[in-house]
Amino acid sequence: MEANYEHVARNVQRVKERIEAACARAGREPDEVTLVAVSKTFPPEAIEAAVRAGVRDIGENRVQEAYEKYQRLGRIATWHLVGHLQTNKAKRAVQFFDWVHSVDSVHLAKELSKRCEALQREVNVLVEVNTSGEESKYGVRPEEAAELVQEVAKLPGLRLQGLMTIAAIVPEPEEARPYFRLLRELRDDLVRRGIVESLPHLSMGMTDDFEVAIEEGATMVRIGRAIFGPRS
Repeated sequence: MEANYEHVARNVQRVKERIEAACARAGREPDEVTLVAVSKTFPPEAIEAAVRAGVRDIGENRVQEAYEKYQRLGRIATWHLVGHLQTNKAKRAVQFFDWVHSVDSVHLAKELSKRCEALQREVNVLVEVNTSGEESKYGVRPEEAAELVQEVAKLPGLRLQGLMTIAAIVPEPEEARPYFRLLRELRDDLVRRGIVESLPHLSMGMTDDFEVAIEEGATMVRIGRAIFGPRS
């Protein structure tokens, strides 16, 4: 790995160019898509390099690892929890994360709400949907999403902002399109049925498939390897 993470700035620029191109193909504006740079396993110095390169949103998968970085860096960026959240980590998570992308049960949502109320803090949340049907993936089944969305929308301390999914790992990015389309269509259906007034955000797409996700309506893409390089 290069000293001082000099490669990060170049990678950020390349990713932004790819986001712009995908938006152009979809007839969208680049500012409709938030780049969340996922820094799992990388040190605070790598995050600082990304922020210097213009990244404003940092994603982490694990609460404790993220908290240690947050203690070093503070509000250097908007902090997103993009990995699975265990209920017993909710108290720590809401102390510093601005977004939780992985709300997958009423039990977890109620715990987050309780912890937010205790801190007099509001956190943006997304309901995670398992669009691939894989047993190894977290998230509610699409047919269960309406019930969870309704419950989360009622809870104090939580600002329900949309849905999140992780596509199946497939040989070609194009093969991930059905999973992203399903999430968008599910969101549109929930709003059309009046389950919730609006769900402006769709968090979907990672290094291998984010351009297809943007074409299908992603408003947040979670990019790790294409920015920071391969994880050791």
